Amino acid sequence: MSGFSITEPSGRQKTIAGVLVVTYALITLLPLLWIIGTGFKSSSDAIAYPPKVVFEPSLEGYVNLFTTQTRQSPEYLEANPPENWYEEIVHDKGMVIAGASRFGERFMNSVIIGFGSTFLSVFLGTLAAYAFSRFRVPLKDDLLFFILSTRMMPPIAIAIPIFLMFRAAGLSDTHAGMILLYTAVNLSLSVWLLKGFIDEIPREYEEAALIDGYTRFQAFRKVVLPQAAAGIASTAIFCLIFAWNEYAFAVLLTSGTAQTAPPFLPTIIGVGGRDWPAVAAGVTIFLLPVMVFTILLRRHLLRGITFGAVRK
Repeated sequence: MSGFSITEPSGRQKTIAGVLVVTYALITLLPLLWIIGTGFKSSSDAIAYPPKVVFEPSLEGYVNLFTTQTRQSPEYLEANPPENWYEEIVHDKGMVIAGASRFGERFMNSVIIGFGSTFLSVFLGTLAAYAFSRFRVPLKDDLLFFILSTRMMPPIAIAIPIFLMFRAAGLSDTHAGMILLYTAVNLSLSVWLLKGFIDEIPREYEEAALIDGYTRFQAFRKVVLPQAAAGIASTAIFCLIFAWNEYAFAVLLTSGTAQTAPPFLPTIIGVGGRDWPAVAAGVTIFLLPVMVFTILLRRHLLRGITFGAVRK
């Protein structure tokens, strides 16, 4: 008998697969690494041609991102020397810090709206998915298709009706309005994903809990939810990614109070035009919450993606 196995890859196949994976990872990470590096360049290095790979690191982009600056005369600058390192960076350009920028507010708006809509989407989606999975709902298939069909429309197709509705209801440029909108958009994805996860949980677990004296809600909370934790975590990541990155509705429906970071970042202007180090610094900071959230839930994400892939 030969030692060849159709299920176990050979050493050569493992080497080729490893090289392909590493190559793909490097190609995928290259734009991200370039953005992070641009955030630590000076304004001149950021627009240099040919592009500079080796450069002297600078925090100019981050200072420009979090501050607003005004140009002053040499006499004023000489009479008011910088008191700390970030004022020194601005002082070297012939400017002084006039106050804080609005990036911090926009970033917090993204946190509130993104995580708020994700929580509501997962919470409501879990309840709806459980109902569709466990109970006889009239016209269940039609309702599920209708819920899914809301995901098929491009945002621009419903942008004007939503704008008119929000203006009439007083929800334009409000956190509540954006949370409700993103929840409505994400709910279809949440319901369909979670229904698939809950369908894979044997009903016998709940029946045994009901026989032991649990109520239906107790069985749902103590039996179903722990079993569906992987699916809930996966769904939360997908919902957060959409709400965090959404641009079209944020541009149309917000302008000040509830404006998120995506429409704000392209408006960052420097002395001679677009301030690319500040934009890159803002993008880097903007990536961190989703990255940390995904890393914290990565174990559940992997299990949730493969949940139900193998049937007994």
